[in-house]
Amino acid sequence: MKTYTRLLLSVFSVIAATVSAVFLISPLRATTANALTISETRRAIHAADTAEEQAVLAPITQMFDGMSKRDAAAVKKPVLSGGSMVLMRDGKPTQMTFEEFAERVGKPGTTKIEERIHDPLVRIDHDLAVVWAPFEFLADGKVDHCGTDLFNLVRVDGQWIIASVADTGRKDCGGK
Repeated sequence: MKTYTRLLLSVFSVIAATVSAVFLISPLRATTANALTISETRRAIHAADTAEEQAVLAPITQMFDGMSKRDAAAVKKPVLSGGSMVLMRDGKPTQMTFEEFAERVGKPGTTKIEERIHDPLVRIDHDLAVVWAPFEFLADGKVDHCGTDLFNLVRVDGQWIIASVADTGRKDCGGK
């Protein structure tokens, strides 16, 4: 009987470890097929584990909304003045301020742009937060590039704002 009990416990331990690993690893293996539209991103934010996580994700959605509208003022609204971005392309960093980025995406154009994130990982410590999320950037509804976004946010006067952004951008987005 003791041998049977030990065997049963061993089997349950292996099953529990496997299930845990699947749930922990699967977001890291997510493909761009899982990317969310802006409205789906908003729903995902509302489904975040806590109200605080929802609050951290809100300025990111605001920035993405401004980008899709090509509205430089809306892009700058949820960011820290003087903040910056580092965009990694082909192993080379491109640095720019939020002001430069907003002016770049705010230029009038006929190309419809949209950025989508999925499976955001949110970490918060008092007035500091980080969001790590795979993304897709679409031009006229087609994936132009994809990668990972990393947002650093700070809480100022009770409001979360984006202090800096880093991302990877690549064209090999799963055949899209």
